[in-house]
Amino acid sequence: RSILPLCDEFVVAVGQSADETLTLVKSLDSPKIKIIETVWDDSLRKDGAVLAKETDKAFSAISPDVDWAFYIQADEVVHEKYHPAIKLAMEEFAKNKNVDGLLFNYLHFYGSYDYVADSYDWYRREVRIVKRNLPIYSYRDAQGFRKGNNKKLTVKLIDAFVYHYGWVKDPRAMQQKQEYFNKLWHDDQWIVE
Repeated sequence: RSILPLCDEFVVAVGQSADETLTLVKSLDSPKIKIIETVWDDSLRKDGAVLAKETDKAFSAISPDVDWAFYIQADEVVHEKYHPAIKLAMEEFAKNKNVDGLLFNYLHFYGSYDYVADSYDWYRREVRIVKRNLPIYSYRDAQGFRKGNNKKLTVKLIDAFVYHYGWVKDPRAMQQKQEYFNKLWHDDQWIVE
């Protein structure tokens, strides 16, 4: 919901699951939301490639007449105070053929909402808005994007932050998340070890 006001349409790729994710997304009840149900390919576990594949599925479901695609992960939020700066940047660079995307700063909350992780181990910036009409695809584990033959995008840094809450959980829930998440990078034997 944090970026819905900036979007004409919002594609949500929902993989098969045993929880209530699909019901929760449907409960948002916005005419802008377009849900695509997907099946994750377990053969793409290595290096998180399945995450990029799922991102590309959502990207391909965006209407072809859309200028920009705003990519956000389930554990990310954009505060509404950044909406004017984001909108201005999208308007300013929409017709600029030398700009492929917009780069955001990041705040990684860690352990609780009172602490922010700040080291070189945490990514400081990521591309979260890309031009829709370019041959752009999700890169590696869906952390970023590339175009054409593995070329980096030409981007502009904007004065906006993405707040990342993926590390704010009860310690038991965090352990479960890590066990599941590592299955997207490693085989079962690695997980056991």
